[in-house]
Amino acid sequence: YQREGTPLLIIAGAEYGTGSSRDWAAKGTALLGARAVIAKSYERIHRSNLVGMGVLPLQFLPGEDRTTLGLSGEESYDIDGIAEGLTPGKRLTVRATAADGKQTTFTVVCRIDTPIEVDYYAHGGILPYVLRQLVRG
Repeated sequence: YQREGTPLLIIAGAEYGTGSSRDWAAKGTALLGARAVIAKSYERIHRSNLVGMGVLPLQFLPGEDRTTLGLSGEESYDIDGIAEGLTPGKRLTVRATAADGKQTTFTVVCRIDTPIEVDYYAHGGILPYVLRQLVRG
């Protein structure tokens, strides 16, 4: 997928990131080419670390998950609402398209939780953000 330039999306369950090696788990996710994670819920620090690595954390609405929505994870995913600008807690529309053309549309919550995290994500993560601040002087 990386060679083809195909961005990846991870579909996860509850408490995504629990027991992880914290920042290394988020770095690994980013290095694998994942651009977003849709989870039932997040371990608090891991969610923040994902933002810091430029990975968009999204959360299913209560009562929804990949099983209730009938998602296999093999679909192609489009996320509407990012280009218009992100804000903490913004709701976005996800369209999952299966190989047979069947589409499933659902709403997720953007788990960028603070205005500074919006800035980090907009810059591709905390390191690019800090480097740009240093260059500006």
